[in-house]
Amino acid sequence: MIKSLSCAAGALVCALAVAPLAKADGFYVNPEWNGAWSGSDFGGSVMDAHVGYEAGSFYVQGGPSWVSPQGSETELGFSAKTGVSAPIADKIDVYGEVSYAKYENIDAGYGLKIGGKVKL
Repeated sequence: MIKSLSCAAGALVCALAVAPLAKADGFYVNPEWNGAWSGSDFGGSVMDAHVGYEAGSFYVQGGPSWVSPQGSETELGFSAKTGVSAPIADKIDVYGEVSYAKYENIDAGYGLKIGGKVKL
């Protein structure tokens, strides 16, 4: 787990280092760490250092990604995602996102997220 946090900190530093490059309208930097547990057992983590572009309710982002399965070596790869959100009523939005990740010794992973948000 310490190795995972070290990789996460390194990726965050890298993302912050390129932040000044992302000042054009619509561009952003999105460092993100995700950890996984099953009960009290830590399964591993992924650290993404994405650069993205947002236009209205649409966004696309991607960049280097470090996967650190518990008990295995950290591996560098690439991940990306794109999504859109739209209002369907005065206080209700729906959204969707598709994602992709690929590492050298791990099969490509794909994701789909669909949801809604109700504003109170």
